[in-house]
Amino acid sequence: MSANQGSSTAPTTGRRAAPAADEPLLVAQDVVVEYPMKGFRKAPFKALKGVSLSIRAGETVGLVGESGSGKTTLGRAVLGLAPVTGGEIRYGGRKINGLGARERRGLSEDIQVVFQDPYTSLNPAMTVNDILTEPLLVAGVNRTTATRRVRDLLDSVHLPADAGERLPREFSGGQRQRIAIARALSRGPKLIVCDEPVSALDLSNQSRVLDLFIEIQERTGVAYLFITHDLSVVRHISHRVAVMYRGEIVESGDAATVTSTPEHPYSQRLLLAAPVPDPVRQEKRRADRLRLAAQLAEQDRQAGGTEALPQSA
Repeated sequence: MSANQGSSTAPTTGRRAAPAADEPLLVAQDVVVEYPMKGFRKAPFKALKGVSLSIRAGETVGLVGESGSGKTTLGRAVLGLAPVTGGEIRYGGRKINGLGARERRGLSEDIQVVFQDPYTSLNPAMTVNDILTEPLLVAGVNRTTATRRVRDLLDSVHLPADAGERLPREFSGGQRQRIAIARALSRGPKLIVCDEPVSALDLSNQSRVLDLFIEIQERTGVAYLFITHDLSVVRHISHRVAVMYRGEIVESGDAATVTSTPEHPYSQRLLLAAPVPDPVRQEKRRADRLRLAAQLAEQDRQAGGTEALPQSA
């Protein structure tokens, strides 16, 4: 497993291998994202420091790290929402960073997003039918076809047909996320950026929504860039996993290996963050995690790092 380079090896356990493809669907190559800092001649803050990643058609690549690691910034860069100041992002062989607004809108048919909080990403004043119909009408689909498509979308995310007449506030958190997934699917995308899509849900709803993502992928062949802070989540859904720390990918490989026997101290620290029911084992894991945190802090100090260590999301 190597930094900034995904492995093509299929997981030994868990999810089946993604369908083989001659060329990756999405390639991020040496991507740098910088934000200006306040202060005279102050160097810009580098949120991403030469990140490389690829996703094949029908594949899920899990991107995991704590808050401040840069994982969401990479997702935003793919969506055209973060300023790429170095490197490039290619979709279907075409460079997509730096596209104008009109070209970017045209790309939305192929690349969609599911956000963390489904309630704030859905218009509370619109019915579900209107929410799902709107992107279809904007794309030029006639209303009759759009109405039929909405019924199919609701069925695909296991919501009843009469759900379309209701407002988002009338649904539970898990149901609202299903609506958000249906909206992302409305134009038949080839890639969906999933930004912490289950972190706001309870464990039972998390499991159901993750299984829904897998079911949809196996039925449609859509690819996912699945962003999360939880190793257990990426273990469940991903074919490959990349671990981000301080704007860099520090470890990547097949999901089974990275989430069970990671090599990098930061990946090991993420694994130890998950609680276990045995108090003796939990105490040992806590001690090991503190040791790894100290080891990472020392490595950062020797490398000249000055930022604070990211905290758990």
